[in-house]
Amino acid sequence: MPRSGGPEGRIGRVETFLAPPRWLFVRVETDDGVVGWGEPVVEGRAEVVRAAVGVLAEYLVGQDPSRIEDHWQVMTKGGFYRGGPVLSSAVAGLDQALWDIKGKRYGVPVYQLLGGAVRERVRAYAWVGGDEPEEIRDALTAQAEAGFTAVKMNGCGPMTPVATRAEVRACLRRAEIAREVLGDERDFALDFHGRVSPANARRLLPLLAEHAPMFVEEPVLPEYQRTLSDLVNASGIPLALGERLFSRQEFLAPLQAGVAVVQPDVSHAGGISELRRIAALAETYGAQLAPHCPLGPVALAASLQVAFTTPNFLIQEQSIGIHYNRGAELLDYVVDPEVFRFHGGCLLRTGLPGLGVTVDEPAVRAAGRKGHAWRNPVWRHADGSFGEW
Repeated sequence: MPRSGGPEGRIGRVETFLAPPRWLFVRVETDDGVVGWGEPVVEGRAEVVRAAVGVLAEYLVGQDPSRIEDHWQVMTKGGFYRGGPVLSSAVAGLDQALWDIKGKRYGVPVYQLLGGAVRERVRAYAWVGGDEPEEIRDALTAQAEAGFTAVKMNGCGPMTPVATRAEVRACLRRAEIAREVLGDERDFALDFHGRVSPANARRLLPLLAEHAPMFVEEPVLPEYQRTLSDLVNASGIPLALGERLFSRQEFLAPLQAGVAVVQPDVSHAGGISELRRIAALAETYGAQLAPHCPLGPVALAASLQVAFTTPNFLIQEQSIGIHYNRGAELLDYVVDPEVFRFHGGCLLRTGLPGLGVTVDEPAVRAAGRKGHAWRNPVWRHADGSFGEW
């Protein structure tokens, strides 16, 4: 979508690249050659988001890239029909790219434009799977030996709406193994992944409390938010959610219910602009920010920019080595992997401009020629009925 002529410094071109294993990158270039990168994607629906980016690019080409907030308002509210994961994710990637351009123009990291740093390093956790409980011991040990002070794993595999004793026991066994391996000095989080019904969540949370998980993520599906206050009162375990919520308005009810950790995704929830507003909303409720990010290098870099400037930040998800990354890895698309090197399970603050990462453009273009059509699995229970993945 090129633009010819026009004022210097205006947005001149918007390109997208479907990059394995399951990502979508957007490249925004100005007439005077400044390039910003973003990551607009809905995992399993990347092609649909790509089309939405193309529609929004019709508005952006020819515009002043510095007017990020105005563009965010127009992109999110300029159509009669608003919201949803596809539009919000398309906006998110373009928003990231505009912040990247602004930071590069001023020669400063985005976190400086957001008010400056409040920390020198960002604690991150590693993913260890957990669909099968007895497979996680070695993975937990490996991540602890690698220096991570926190890990996250699935709390269960497919779970029937009214769980059997064996299903309950398998969930508890995961927590037992994690605590055995990690001891009291390291943390683990359990992700229910929306697989657990409200009835099962009420049953499981009190039983898990003795193992003291850092949090339980997505204890129920977003459509069951009305049950959250009961779940908050069911045990002392902090509850976390937010990867399937896309605006600060959607986070209000969970915060009012007592959710302790919000997990918006910088590639789903409107980008850097909305992520920082969600964090500020959470701060007024005493809740912490733990950005969801099982994605690529641009999403992680954008998340870190918010993390460095957010007082109520808790911990960062990241996907280096995650089981989804088949055929390509996060570090395959960056020029210098040093910015994503872990130090005692933390990522260090740098002074690099923009999002703080240099995308390997030839690698992205080559990947874009290959493309992908990643889809999430479809699970079924023993009786053949649909099961939440």
